[in-house]
Amino acid sequence: MEPFLAIGQILKSKGHRVICLFPEQFKNLVLDSGFLFESLGTEFIEMLESDLGKFALGGGGSKLKKFIAYYRLAKIQRQNNELMFQKQMETMERLKPDKTVHNGKVFYPVIWELSNPNSTILVSPVPYLNYQKGHAHLAFNRNYGEFLNKLTYKIADWGIVKAIMSLVKQFKLPNTSKDQVKRVLKTHKTIYTISPQLMDRPPEWPKNVQVLGYHERDKTTNWTPSESLQAFLQNHNKILFVTFGSMTNPQPEAKTKIIMDILERNHIPAILNTSTGGLSKPETYHTDLFHFVEHIPYDWIFPKMYGVIHHGGSGTTHMAVKYGCVSLIIPHIIDQFAWNDILFKKEVGPKGMKISQISTRVLEPKIVDLYQNPVYKENAKALAVKMDAEAYLADELYREIVE
Repeated sequence: MEPFLAIGQILKSKGHRVICLFPEQFKNLVLDSGFLFESLGTEFIEMLESDLGKFALGGGGSKLKKFIAYYRLAKIQRQNNELMFQKQMETMERLKPDKTVHNGKVFYPVIWELSNPNSTILVSPVPYLNYQKGHAHLAFNRNYGEFLNKLTYKIADWGIVKAIMSLVKQFKLPNTSKDQVKRVLKTHKTIYTISPQLMDRPPEWPKNVQVLGYHERDKTTNWTPSESLQAFLQNHNKILFVTFGSMTNPQPEAKTKIIMDILERNHIPAILNTSTGGLSKPETYHTDLFHFVEHIPYDWIFPKMYGVIHHGGSGTTHMAVKYGCVSLIIPHIIDQFAWNDILFKKEVGPKGMKISQISTRVLEPKIVDLYQNPVYKENAKALAVKMDAEAYLADELYREIVE
């Protein structure tokens, strides 16, 4: 949600009326940010937070069980896509927005663009949705060589067109052909809200595709730190922050224990964010060495941290870099594997392993390296300085949206 809330804040500051069509679970987040809210329903988040969703996206199990879980999840998601498409259609037809900023999971704006040219903007906080040399499409997560890499982008585009046309047929939308959908997907505005420090814009990209930096909203307005948190910060000067953000997994207690045992054995103080349940607070623990939080603004805590162990979401990745933190990514799904590769190549931390492969033997040397290697910190600070100079991109982002 965060990249879109940040864009909403930029638009609102310029006098625009901002309405967020988000899953129902994020209603308070939208209202607290000062925007109007429209519900996309509860089904998508409920799917992710189900036992099946946790198993499929959180690691664990054999490859066969994993495949079966993904297959079952895909069947549920097809039904959810139909419900979300209908809500998108009904909401947009009722509100008739001047501009629609949307992500790649949202399909009705593609149809809307046909009768309302230059009114929709695809925003991607993740890389590799448009062809880039040396990279397969994000959904494939590997480098297969240039020929096969290009093929992965064509396969992904074919899948999107097929999904949209299936919905067009189901909802009996008139005057909508496959060629028209392909044209919109190829020519309408696309903005990557990614720092140029983490992803270069290929010079061969068309002008309708831009990389316009990472943007964040002020999240500390209605939040104050507890006395216990402030005391913990005063007692330590080199702290790691551990979070899996909105990611869940089937064994949060076991994963948390592995991480805490490693940290305690190496006398590394840490703040652990339980958030939506990816990590779990044990009944007893070393309170002088560990502090647990359930919700905390990253823009407040990250400047006070030495480093971050995290899932590798786009927002968390960018904020760790922005505030000069060393990073160790433990990816769960899709783009998080790409961010793991990117930060490893930028040498701001060791390369992490996926959540299902966590073990003391594999993870401990990486955490020790993260904490003790001064090169990571030097590189992270250098990147932070460069990212700080990208503030001007907010104006370019605004112009791309409204013009």
